[in-house]
Amino acid sequence: MTTPLRDVSPSGYARIAGILYLLITVAAIFAHMYMPNMLIVAGDAATTANNIIASQPLFRAGIGAELVILLSEIVLSVILYVIFRPVSKTLSLLAAVSRLIMTAVHGFNLINYFFVLLLLGGEGYLATFGADQLNALVSLFLEAHHFGFTIGIAFLTIHVFTLGYLILKSGYVPRWLGVLFLLAGVGYFVDSFALLLTTRYTTTPAVVALPIAVAEIAFPLWLLIKGVNSESAAQGDAGRQTLPHAI
Repeated sequence: MTTPLRDVSPSGYARIAGILYLLITVAAIFAHMYMPNMLIVAGDAATTANNIIASQPLFRAGIGAELVILLSEIVLSVILYVIFRPVSKTLSLLAAVSRLIMTAVHGFNLINYFFVLLLLGGEGYLATFGADQLNALVSLFLEAHHFGFTIGIAFLTIHVFTLGYLILKSGYVPRWLGVLFLLAGVGYFVDSFALLLTTRYTTTPAVVALPIAVAEIAFPLWLLIKGVNSESAAQGDAGRQTLPHAI
């Protein structure tokens, strides 16, 4: 027998969210760290282009991992909204919408990688470009992808701050997880705006990256292993039903 979706428990949704979080993390390590580190050589357009040509399956696998992330983000945004809606329908909606906007930006940004594949595809219409010009264009679109990704993270800042507040107020999980998310929100804000608006800030320092990494690992692991406090979730849902216009 199957369980109707409406009968899934809060902890059931929490564990689905935990699985999605971890799936996103694994795919992101491959798409945003392993693949670029293997193929992209900073300041060397020719070597970067040759690496991508020689290892095109790896580059395409990075695109595939990014698509897995984007599809998972959509489902995760909705599930987090369902989990925290009893705490605050308005703030849960704000958290979901901001994360979905980030997902949309990252989805559109992925076209930069396809431009790279087109430029290196050897099509006849590219004969008007010299090798150095093609390599420069490849580097241009790779750099555009980097900035497009950072713009998307700027929208995620709203989600992280809001989710941190919802965690603190919910009683579903330990309050220290909410504090971690608020600290991670500061990290995302500083990192994304510094990368976009300053020229000297090129690498995320450990003091910024650490709270982000801890929050993004600890929260999904807690959801996956412990779930949420079902009693608090049930009470919150009852309160929402009796106070439908509460923020």
